[in-house]
Amino acid sequence: MHPIFRNTATLSAYLGLWAILAAAIAALMRVPGDLTWSQALSISVPLCMLYAFVCLTPWHICRGLPLGTARVTRLLINQLASAILACTLWIGAARLLAFAMDIGPKLNPAVPQLVVLGLLLYLMSVALHYALLAVEASREAAVQTRDAELRALKSQINPHFLFNCLNSISALTSSDPVRARDMCVLLSDFLRKTLGLGERESISWREEIELARTYLEVEQVRFGSRLRVEMKVDDACADCQVPPLVLQPLIENAIKHGIATMVEGGTIRLEGRIEDGRLAVRVENSFDPEAPSPRRHGLGLRNVRSRLATRFGDAARLHLAAEHDRFSAEMVFPCHKATT
Repeated sequence: MHPIFRNTATLSAYLGLWAILAAAIAALMRVPGDLTWSQALSISVPLCMLYAFVCLTPWHICRGLPLGTARVTRLLINQLASAILACTLWIGAARLLAFAMDIGPKLNPAVPQLVVLGLLLYLMSVALHYALLAVEASREAAVQTRDAELRALKSQINPHFLFNCLNSISALTSSDPVRARDMCVLLSDFLRKTLGLGERESISWREEIELARTYLEVEQVRFGSRLRVEMKVDDACADCQVPPLVLQPLIENAIKHGIATMVEGGTIRLEGRIEDGRLAVRVENSFDPEAPSPRRHGLGLRNVRSRLATRFGDAARLHLAAEHDRFSAEMVFPCHKATT
């Protein structure tokens, strides 16, 4: 089915354009002086309404013979044959209307102009359909590229988290087997939730916070009282749509490069609020400025930045800052609600 039939407003505008064209053709038909305005309009209006639908048929032909893939000779022969057939139908319908009105001879002087118009209108329709298909192909390619980027970015984040968790469990198996078992159970619960949400393009902030809490429970087993968490999230943020697992790498970074470097541990503060229709999320953690800096790859933060850019473009940002013994990561992006 032609895409114009999917939207009533677009179809109405298209037919309205042909109605204007019918008036112009009626004026052209009157030039020889044999037809009155009433007679010319009685032929041109139904003729143009019929041809409006005839000029939609190139959609199927253009899709079957795309530019750049079909042989030029074959493409030209098929499109010219279709144009001649459409023009024959155009002239035949005009003569039939004139015959029904008993003014057949009066139409003869306008037939040459109608032939030229019929061919031009159909060939213009062919050109417009190729342009429409090019735009459609460009949009589809952009969507596929975006989806591929999201899948690649998420596939990098998940193994990154898993490697860190498995290393933590491995370290606990010899020193505290009970805690290692608890961590395995919590990790299993976290993975079960991510399997249900991670493949979606977006989830609600409420679901993202729940994932973050489950992740923190996993790390709480490892660090015990050394890890303290404070959350201050506005209820207005709950329905904002966010990329899945976009918050977890920020918390993971806060633990790995902050809390883990301090003998007495520290506090992670998570804040979420709405500012001018944008969701602002801030993750802040304490760290020891004098502690040796762990080896940094920055994969998690790079992926967060890339995912935000892929999803929201220039409307999103990730800002990192370190001051004295506090490190903060703040991401800001538009708060889009799920459509029902």
